[in-house]
Amino acid sequence: MGPSHPPSRPPGSRRLARGIRRWATAVVGALALTAGPVIAAPQATAAGLTQITSFGSNPGNLSMYAYAPDTLPDGAPLVVALHGCTQSAHDYHAHSGWSKFADRYGFALVLPQTSSANNANSCFNWFEPGDSGRDRGEALSIKQMVDEAVARYGSDSRRVYITGLSAGGGMTANMLAAYPDVFAGGSVHSGLPASCARSVSAAYTCMYAPPDRTPAQWGDLVRAAAPSGTASWPRVAIWQGTADTTVKPANAAELRDQWTNVWGVGQTPSRTETLTGGTTLSVYDDASGRPAVEVYSVSGMAHGLAVDPGSGDGQCGTAGTYYLDSICSSYHTARFWGLDGEGDGGGGQNPGSLPAPTGLAVTATTDTSVALSWRAVDGASSYAVHRGGTRVGTTTATAYTDTGLTTGTTYGYTVAAVDAAGTAGAVSAAVTATTTGFTPTCHTASNYAHTTAGRAYQSGGHTYANGSQQAMGLWNTFTVRTLKQTAPGHYVLADPGCPA
Repeated sequence: MGPSHPPSRPPGSRRLARGIRRWATAVVGALALTAGPVIAAPQATAAGLTQITSFGSNPGNLSMYAYAPDTLPDGAPLVVALHGCTQSAHDYHAHSGWSKFADRYGFALVLPQTSSANNANSCFNWFEPGDSGRDRGEALSIKQMVDEAVARYGSDSRRVYITGLSAGGGMTANMLAAYPDVFAGGSVHSGLPASCARSVSAAYTCMYAPPDRTPAQWGDLVRAAAPSGTASWPRVAIWQGTADTTVKPANAAELRDQWTNVWGVGQTPSRTETLTGGTTLSVYDDASGRPAVEVYSVSGMAHGLAVDPGSGDGQCGTAGTYYLDSICSSYHTARFWGLDGEGDGGGGQNPGSLPAPTGLAVTATTDTSVALSWRAVDGASSYAVHRGGTRVGTTTATAYTDTGLTTGTTYGYTVAAVDAAGTAGAVSAAVTATTTGFTPTCHTASNYAHTTAGRAYQSGGHTYANGSQQAMGLWNTFTVRTLKQTAPGHYVLADPGCPA
């Protein structure tokens, strides 16, 4: 992913490193793209893009390009689109199909562009904390582009969205986590979960074998990146080809786990649909019945952005290397966000007018119950309490105790205020709670797999169990050990058997 090589790696990871280098140079490099010339002042290109050279302090050293329809109204939405490695803003603009829908639905586009000065392969540095955290490096440059575009085009700051492919998809997930107050929605194409990697070496693992964290662990990474007290979250679309060998399809599952947890809904879809191009859509509704997360799985599609060349309403883009003829992802993403003017950007079901309750907190837990409290909402006649996206109770008080739960299990909760007509308003920010008690579990795997799964760590080429610090032997794919989890985050050696 980057210009540097990772530190020590277990046997077999050299093949993985070579694979990433091939992807970042030969595979994506096969696009043989050439970025447009540097322009001293804002000026339209032949492709309809305008380079904007002054948009803030630009700590990430990025270039800003934009596209706006001639008849763009005030208060229109804004979409930010991030290219993949060795690509350019011009290339993404030409292939992705977003300009077609900018013209049709009326919104402005911002296309940030990085360069080899930032990364040897012109990748957005999604794996570098100094470039992907709030108010840092490239992430701050992208935020400054949003501010400039909102001022320049009169865009609605409440309807700003971001999408990206591959490394751009990884950066998209990080931007959604770092700036939930800026982006109303996002779309991650062949990308990675937010905060999956914080170094070049960790990027290898994320791409080929993403850590199998729990939904709560993934969600915690988003909550840690967001401003304290965040009460609302962006709606997220996830696009993934089942034949992707560059960013493995397991990443889509981890992304789903991450963002459904953030929304406080479960990982079982509310419904599924079959779309064109061999695409299966899985929808995860929030507590009010609006889609919060959508996962598009494209059967047989390799690594790239899904396009569907043609003049039909639901077609878009041009095919090419890593622009794959299957389905128009930009069309479906625009509709998911509500850019087509239908509904509210999530299924067409508008919530009531009451605001989301604030201050939702876990006040107590037992082995079978969770107690919650929140602040009152003016005009509320009652409150609906949801666990994992399913309503589990209604109360007129600002507190509720959920009972009959499983020992040592993590649950997600949200609350919505209900008006006198019985209409639920906006949903609160989610909280998670883990019941007390713990059921031991056994895990047999290689030392390398234990570390990537978060059960152990490596130091000096050796592996140690998390919690107990017990030595497990060499850090490689050949040494197989059994660990017993005796408490959250605590593992002990349990060879040869594990009587959990």
